[in-house]
Amino acid sequence: MRLGVLLTVLVWTGFVAWAQSPATRLKDIAQVRGVRSNQLIGYGLVVGLEGTGDSSGAFFTVQSISNMLERLGITVPPGAIKVKNVAAVIVTAELPPFARAGNTIDVVVSSIGDARSLQGGTLLQTPLRGADGQVYAVAQGPVSIGGFNFGGGGNRVQRNHVTVGRIPNGALIEREVPSRFLTGDNTLTIQLHKPDFTTAARVVNSIRSAFPNLRVRAVDPATVQIGLEDALDPVMLIAQLETLPVVPDTTARVVVNERTGTVIVNGEVRIAPVAIAHGGITVRVQTTLEVSQPPPFSEGQTTVVPQTQVDVQQEPARMVYFKEGASVESLVKALNALGVSPRDLIAILQALKSAGALHAEIEVQ
Repeated sequence: MRLGVLLTVLVWTGFVAWAQSPATRLKDIAQVRGVRSNQLIGYGLVVGLEGTGDSSGAFFTVQSISNMLERLGITVPPGAIKVKNVAAVIVTAELPPFARAGNTIDVVVSSIGDARSLQGGTLLQTPLRGADGQVYAVAQGPVSIGGFNFGGGGNRVQRNHVTVGRIPNGALIEREVPSRFLTGDNTLTIQLHKPDFTTAARVVNSIRSAFPNLRVRAVDPATVQIGLEDALDPVMLIAQLETLPVVPDTTARVVVNERTGTVIVNGEVRIAPVAIAHGGITVRVQTTLEVSQPPPFSEGQTTVVPQTQVDVQQEPARMVYFKEGASVESLVKALNALGVSPRDLIAILQALKSAGALHAEIEVQ
């Protein structure tokens, strides 16, 4: 397969891509200040495992079982407890904004001991705390891992990751987090996900065009404040603001991943007048081992003699020239005509940046 054909395939499959910034909804590039989720975490026990739990070396699991039984009125020495059917886990969840007491949320259960699998286990009642140490939810229920792990006689079959599972709607919210999206002076604040002066100005212009009676101003590249009249319904106003079309501005950027040969170029990249010459040299070294036998009845020894063959092939160099303001599309088409591979494309882009001919930032992952 020729390199030019290979690069064309990579362009259409997403390994080399470019795009102009289309108009998008305001809710996709910004959020209302005060409307956010909160992370919860807890420590618990998963019971009912079929011999795939923690070993006796997991002392925290043994101690946790002893403490739990003691709270239930049963006193058992930690040394007398076998924990192969129990696993110590960390339970995590995300408390969404405006969640009310009595609602349920999903939780993720992750083993922290040496358990082989959480398959078939049930999480015991586990308090979930926020960053302030307060309990906001309680989790309990059967763990779903979406896989399996079976073995015997030295053979084992495993599908998916069996030491991490989920409990859909497994946590019951006990405490509400107050969410305030209006300040004392009846002001609504919009926060951009990616701060940018041009994008903030476009957001202000879009809001003023749709709602000329509102007081709108950009405080900084990430913050837009909107002053509300007392008679306005803030929920209805936010619902209308979220659907406003805004064209976000983007910085010219090239993202390359040398490990996978992936190149992503956005549509803002421009090329200065430059000429590119590309040619490749292929060096192939092949070693063949031959055996040298001594003559019969001689005192010689059998030896291995390596035979090395070196082959060098050089492709003819080809050159393309870019005029002022060339686009990404013309760049990719020209490099495709040269027959460069994605990894060669990465090297060419870095050389263009060093030469000052590539007006974009290069981000290497």
